[in-house]
Amino acid sequence: MGNPKAFLTVKRKEAGYRPRQERILDFGEVEQTLNSEDRQLQASRCMDCGVPFCQWGCPLGNKMPEWQDYIYKGNWKVAAEVLMQTNDFPEFTGRVCPAPCEKTCVLSLHKAPVTIRENEASALEHAFLEGYIKPQPPKVRSGKKVAVIGSGPSGLAVANQLNKMGHEVTVYEKSNRIGGLLRYGIPDFKLNKNVIDRRLELMEAEGIKFITGKEIGKDVKGKDLLKKYDAVCLAIGSQVPRNLPVEGRDLKGVYYAMEYLTMENKLVAKESVSEKEIINTKGKNVLVIGGGDTGSDCIGTANRQQAGNILQIEIMPKPPILDELENSWPIPFPGVLKTSSSHLEGCERRWSLNTKRFIGEKGVLTGVEVVEVEWVKDDSGKMTLQEIGKPEILKIDYAFLALGFVYPVQEGLLKELGIKTDEIRKNIVTDADRQTNVGKVFATGDCVSGQSLVVTS
Repeated sequence: MGNPKAFLTVKRKEAGYRPRQERILDFGEVEQTLNSEDRQLQASRCMDCGVPFCQWGCPLGNKMPEWQDYIYKGNWKVAAEVLMQTNDFPEFTGRVCPAPCEKTCVLSLHKAPVTIRENEASALEHAFLEGYIKPQPPKVRSGKKVAVIGSGPSGLAVANQLNKMGHEVTVYEKSNRIGGLLRYGIPDFKLNKNVIDRRLELMEAEGIKFITGKEIGKDVKGKDLLKKYDAVCLAIGSQVPRNLPVEGRDLKGVYYAMEYLTMENKLVAKESVSEKEIINTKGKNVLVIGGGDTGSDCIGTANRQQAGNILQIEIMPKPPILDELENSWPIPFPGVLKTSSSHLEGCERRWSLNTKRFIGEKGVLTGVEVVEVEWVKDDSGKMTLQEIGKPEILKIDYAFLALGFVYPVQEGLLKELGIKTDEIRKNIVTDADRQTNVGKVFATGDCVSGQSLVVTS
């Protein structure tokens, strides 16, 4: 801790976003950066607490006080090294993590935590820019071969760690490019895909092999893979989206959010997209159902497509803003209202609305019927949904279901290998070592835990 009084004299300063009228014209990253001097000042605000609650709040246990101090002292190289002791890809989490570390920072008691997430991204960008991060292939190989199925954040992290141990790692991805939901689910305005490609080049230089366009269980049999490799790790994610089984769900114009985001990510990357897959909301009335990050990403994408009107609805009541809570610290994720850069670009938000049915003409979506609801406890103490208003019909042209994901795909690979899943949530069952019921087969990430964040997957 180089400056023990900085938290008293240096105010929290965020980099902020590019101007709205500028950023909605492209898919460049919306978040700006501070100059090195300001960033070092922000890092100096870390108090090196005796009990670092930030480290407790981080799913990875990142050593915040240590690398904050190195940033403050201008030692970007060591700051990045300390970060990568606990985090395989700080350049990803520094952009898209909701930063539970900041929620648990002691300075959050005064609503002004250290800018940990921004500092994290800055440390890695400095390290890459200065050439500090170079390929470090293992000096000795174990002679063991491992296949990793899936190239999302968990698959890449597993591949990175196993390669460092000296194993020969091959990552299989069913899509045409590596990255999973990092590439196809998160818009470029939050995570520029050059950041992913830069890391992949490093991993390839360290000896990791990537095979794309091959779906294991379909294009390649899982049993054949078991014969070829000493171990197989499933990192297939929780890919089955939660549906909304109401009247009119099959109308043209009602899509899962991921269909929309994947399509736009491919277009931005100049990948091939069929005419059937194109979803163009320009001048249209757009409804986003669901209030999480995915719903927010749909709003930002629709704004860049120049949608006419955008409405986001949630079935839950409007949460309080942080200032209305007397004591939420050190809860990592207090139930507070979240307003993203996409919301600030323009949309209407409504809460406590339930979708009753979609309305259409000749098979095409034209509207939606919603009703105001409230959650009440019944005699058994169970929360139930009750309608409290009159149904309302809204004119819409597109509806995007951003309701989360329920479990990994059950057919194909899991069925072929006889992988055991739990009866209730249908996630893959593993032991303490992440091994499944099938010999040589391990599993990790969302296919085991259920849908989660990049930082926890």
